[in-house]
Amino acid sequence: MLSRRTFLAASAAPLILANRAVAANDKLTLGFIGVGMMGRGHLGGFLGRKEVEVVAIADCYKERLDNAVGIVEKRYADRKKDGTWKGVKAHADFRQLLDDKSIDAVVIGTPDHWHANMAVLAARAGKHIYCEKPLTHNIAEGRWIVDEVKKAKVTFQVGSQQRSEFANRFRAAVEMIWNGWIGPVKTVRIGVGTPNKPCDLPTQEVPPGLDWDMWQGPAPERGYSEVLCPKGIHSHFPKWREYREYAGGYVADMGAHHFDIAQWALKMDNSGPVLIEPPSDSKKLSGLTFTYANGVKMIHGEFEKGRDGKEISADCVFEGTEGTILVGRGQLDVRFKSGSKAAFPDKAERVLPSGDHRQNWLDAIQAGKTECICTPEIGHRTATVCHLGNLGYQLRRKLKWDPVKEEFANDDEANKLRSREPRAKWKVA
Repeated sequence: MLSRRTFLAASAAPLILANRAVAANDKLTLGFIGVGMMGRGHLGGFLGRKEVEVVAIADCYKERLDNAVGIVEKRYADRKKDGTWKGVKAHADFRQLLDDKSIDAVVIGTPDHWHANMAVLAARAGKHIYCEKPLTHNIAEGRWIVDEVKKAKVTFQVGSQQRSEFANRFRAAVEMIWNGWIGPVKTVRIGVGTPNKPCDLPTQEVPPGLDWDMWQGPAPERGYSEVLCPKGIHSHFPKWREYREYAGGYVADMGAHHFDIAQWALKMDNSGPVLIEPPSDSKKLSGLTFTYANGVKMIHGEFEKGRDGKEISADCVFEGTEGTILVGRGQLDVRFKSGSKAAFPDKAERVLPSGDHRQNWLDAIQAGKTECICTPEIGHRTATVCHLGNLGYQLRRKLKWDPVKEEFANDDEANKLRSREPRAKWKVA
């Protein structure tokens, strides 16, 4: 069982810090769990911010752990006259980091299959949490996280940074839709990649310094593959994202960003679609359709063609009665139908202010607020859309989903796939 006496003692301690605002002149002490590509990126993003001090790092691969510690020590050494600095605690086991009561907050940058366990244990330990997207590996984990975070009263940010960044394009598109620029939205098209698949990789020798059992965690046990966990300090995004045992494929990888914008624009942050229909061609890996209770359809990976025969595509395409909005990380294009025009009313609906996703989290902590621009409820609902899509492709039949009860109608097989029993040694009670 994933519970040692020392950890249980820490979990039972009063959540004093989590329930108070941090004074403006206090430094928030940060611990990092997972320092692969995304974890290293977040580490660089937080280092140097005046509000924080990075004090601990956890990773199951010693080479990456040592490298990350070196990055922090070098950065902080630059602040001192003698050019040296030591003080980052290195942990091969993330539970040791969570046991440390001097740590205020954690950044979770591990593969998806670890997010729920780590987030729940961090919340129980009274840590504020920034967790990479997609929030969960399966549907049931999301409600678990939401409930535990609410109980702990910690500040939680899901790393869906399109709500805050990318030159305000996504935020602007959402405000245009909310204020009727293209009329009622009828269809949404989301440009993300393929669904997940079972892992069939051959087994290789485990590299020195890697705790492969820890890397696998709650996932089914299998042999090591450098495709899943690259050797050394790598500079690419590993392909564990493709495999069902660890993630939701590219439907969830970028879908956790783009479906998130669709949910936001459709005002479905606390709900979701009610019908999932895979394409009629059983070999096709695009074209699955989500339908919402109000009739709006959201289509995965397929776009209509314009008069020139080219696809009218973007990360997110919103088709309304009066026009179309195409929005992506480097694109915002509004195309009105003939005679249509739009402007913001005097009392326009606006999204929450946020121009920096990490800063939004830090500001909320400092103000003693538990909600950020992407709460665990929002992250759970977006991840659920991704999981529903994967299940639609996996089962290849229509699925009726109840977003209130969070269950499928008259489908025992699909309901069973809402969760996964973890390996016994990594089960959190």
